[in-house]
Amino acid sequence: QVQLVESGGGLVQPGGSLRLSCAGSRIIFRFYTMGWYRQVPGKQREWVAQITKGGSTNYAESVKGRFTISRDDAKNTVYLQMNSLKPEDTAVYYCNANGDGLDLWGQGTQVTVSS
Repeated sequence: QVQLVESGGGLVQPGGSLRLSCAGSRIIFRFYTMGWYRQVPGKQREWVAQITKGGSTNYAESVKGRFTISRDDAKNTVYLQMNSLKPEDTAVYYCNANGDGLDLWGQGTQVTVSS
């Protein structure tokens, strides 16, 4: 079964850091643009960051300078390093693989930023 599985979420204090991971099964990451999105209950899913097949990165303004997306195609894994976390970063974070007709989502991992 083709799937993405996120991990690394949890509870962290404001100003803290977390690293999210997204591992793929039966999918070859190097063929796809990988992205991270987040969603708060009652709101639309929001794009956070993406990394292309060639390694180019883009970030939402709200996370630029604090979050870093990276990929290890040999491990079929994409990461989101989140620093200087704020309460407004609280959300369920989803991984996405996109390209060549594929639009695949993981199940999400909860990130809560609270003191």
